[in-house]
Amino acid sequence: MTRLDQLMQAPEAIYDIKTKAPGPQGKLPLTDQMLRTSPSGNLFGLSQNVGMGWKPDDLSGKQVLLLSTQGGMKDNDGNPIALGYHTGHWEVDLLMKEAAREITNHNSIPFAAYVSDPCDGRSQGTTGMFDSFPYRNDAALVYRRLIRSLPTRDAVIGIATCDKGLPAMMMALSSMHDSPTIIIPGGVTLPPFYGEDAGKIQTIGARYSNNELSLEEAAELGCRACATPGGGCQFLGTAATAQVVSEALGLSIPHAALAPSGQEVWKEMARQSARAVLEMERNNVTTKDIITNASIRNAMIIHAAFGGSTNLLLHIPAIAHAAGCDIPTVDEWKEVNQLTPRLVSVLPNGPDHHPTIRAYLAGGVPEVMLHLRSLNILDESVLTVTGKTLKENLDWWEQSERRQKMKDRLREADNLEPDQVIMSPEQAKERGLAPTITFPTGNIAPEGAIIKSTSIDPSRLDDKGIYYHKGEAKVFTSEHEAINAIKNGQITKGDIMVVSGCGPLGTGMEETYQLTSALKHLSYGKYVTLLTDARFSGVSTGACVGHIGPEGLAGGPIGKVKNGDVIEVRIDTIHLEGDINFVGTSEKEVSAKEGATILTNRPQNEQITPHPDLPDDTRLWAALQTVSGGIWKGSVYDVDRIIEVLKAGEEALKNKE
Repeated sequence: MTRLDQLMQAPEAIYDIKTKAPGPQGKLPLTDQMLRTSPSGNLFGLSQNVGMGWKPDDLSGKQVLLLSTQGGMKDNDGNPIALGYHTGHWEVDLLMKEAAREITNHNSIPFAAYVSDPCDGRSQGTTGMFDSFPYRNDAALVYRRLIRSLPTRDAVIGIATCDKGLPAMMMALSSMHDSPTIIIPGGVTLPPFYGEDAGKIQTIGARYSNNELSLEEAAELGCRACATPGGGCQFLGTAATAQVVSEALGLSIPHAALAPSGQEVWKEMARQSARAVLEMERNNVTTKDIITNASIRNAMIIHAAFGGSTNLLLHIPAIAHAAGCDIPTVDEWKEVNQLTPRLVSVLPNGPDHHPTIRAYLAGGVPEVMLHLRSLNILDESVLTVTGKTLKENLDWWEQSERRQKMKDRLREADNLEPDQVIMSPEQAKERGLAPTITFPTGNIAPEGAIIKSTSIDPSRLDDKGIYYHKGEAKVFTSEHEAINAIKNGQITKGDIMVVSGCGPLGTGMEETYQLTSALKHLSYGKYVTLLTDARFSGVSTGACVGHIGPEGLAGGPIGKVKNGDVIEVRIDTIHLEGDINFVGTSEKEVSAKEGATILTNRPQNEQITPHPDLPDDTRLWAALQTVSGGIWKGSVYDVDRIIEVLKAGEEALKNKE
C-alpha cells in the first residue's frame, strides 16, 4: 500500500501562495438609478462578471444564457482528457463557443451552464437504465432553475443532441413562456466507410451468442461503428427524432436537425441561431409565440412523416404540458398518423436503410414539409424562431441555393438521388411506405399500447398490410431474464414473448432495446412477437408492442398472463388499428371478451415486483408521474394534481388516526 507521504508528494512550488490580487481594472457602468433601485444580486453580478475576466466597458449588452448537455473534457487539440457518456454531448462545446462568439460580436454577453446527460445505448441491459427516463424530468427541472437563477437574462439558447437531454431541454425552454428561446440541435455522427451503424452494433453480443458473428468480426465492427466523435447515432432513433421535432415545432432554425457534427455547416448553424435569438429579443418574440397547439400538431405530423421514435409520444406531450398547450390525446395521435404519409426512407425503418446524414442532405425537415404542402395538413401560419411564419420559411427554402447545393452534395458524395431518401406522397405510396404508429388495444392492453408498425418486417404482412400472430406466450418478469432466454436459445421461431413488470413502477419504464435489436438481427427474429409494459429505443424494429397499460405492477392484465396462454395479435398497418388479446389455452380457447373476464379474476404474477435495485429517486418519479396522468400524458409532474393528492392523503391519514 502507498505510504501517505508518497501519496501527498508535491513540488516546492506549491508553497508560493499569493494572498492578495490587484483585481480587475476599470469601473462598473453603474448609475445613480441602478444603485438606488436595482436588487443587490444584479449589482453583485456585475462584480462577478468582471471578476471572471469580462471587460467593464462591455457589460451593458443583452445577456444570453447558453445551456448545454456538454460532457467529457478535451485538451486544446480536441483529444480526450476525460470521456463523456456518449458522442452526442462530446462536441457540443464547439457549438457553445460558436454561438458565444457570435453573441459577443453583436455586443451582447453570453453566459454558459451545463447539465450533461446519460446514454441509453451505454445503459442498455444495466441498472443504469432505471434512471434513464426519470432523468428527463430531473434535467428539465434543473435547466429551469438555472434559467431562473440568471434573472438578468434576455434570451436563452439550448444546445442538446440526444435521447433525454434534448427532450429535457425542449421541456425547459417551452416553459419559459415570456423569454426568447431557441434550440441548437447537436447533429449526427457519420457512418463508417465499411461496417455497421450504431444501432445494429448493439447486437454483437446476441449475434455472437447465436453463432451468427465471430469474435473477430464483433471486435472489428464494434471499433468502427461511431465513425466520427460527435453527434447522435446515425439512425432515426430518439435523438434524431427529437431534433426533427424541435425544428418542426419552430424552435430551431430551418434545416438545423441532423446536421453532421463537427463540420462547418454545423458550426454555422450555431452562429445563425445566435443571431436569430438576438433578433427575437429585439422584436419581442417569445416562446409562447412559437409553441402553440398548432405547432404541437405540426410536430406530430412531421414525426409521422419521418416515421420517428415512439419515445416522442412520451416527450411531445411533456413539451405541450410545459408550454401550457393542450396535451395530445391518443385519438389525436391516431388521426395524425392516419392522415400523414411516411415520406422518409432511413434507418431503422427503411425500406432503404439510409443513415441520417443522407436525410439531412436530401433536405431534412423543410423538404418533408414542402412535400406535405400539397396535402394541406400543416399549419403554415405558425411563427418560428426566425421571426417568420412557417410559410415564409418554406417559401425561402423552396427557392434557396442551400437546398439545391445540399442535394447536389448527396449526389456527388453518395451517388444517390434525394428523392430516394425523402419522397413525395406519390413516390412513397409507390414504394409501399406505410404510416408510422398503430395504437392497439385488447384485453391485455385495455388502456392502450404502441407499436411502430413501420418497423414490422414487410414479409410478415399479408396483402392487406395486416400482421397476424397467434401463439403461446413465454412470460418473463425482467429484461435480464428475457435476454438470457434469447442468448441461450430458449426463444424460437413463432414465439410470443411477454415481458412485464418493466413499466414506471417496476424499472422506471426501462428501454428494452437489448431485446428488440437482438430479434431484429437474428435470423428467426421476424417471426417473434414481443409484448411489454416497458418502452423501446427509437431504433427498435420488429413486431414489438410496448407502453402496454396498465402496467403489470399497477394491476394490468399483462401482469397476469401465464406461460402457455394463447395470445392473438392483429396489427393493421394501413388503417392503424390493432388488437392484443388473451384467448385461452391450447386446451381450451375462449373469446376475447371471455378472456378479459378470466384475466380480471386472475391474481397478479407473484414474480412481478419492483426491481430490487430500483433507486428511491426513480420510485419517487414513478409515483409523481402516475398521479399526474402517467405515460399517456407524458410522464410529467402536474404540480396542482400532486398537491391535491398529497392533501387528500394527509386528510385520509388524519381520519384513520
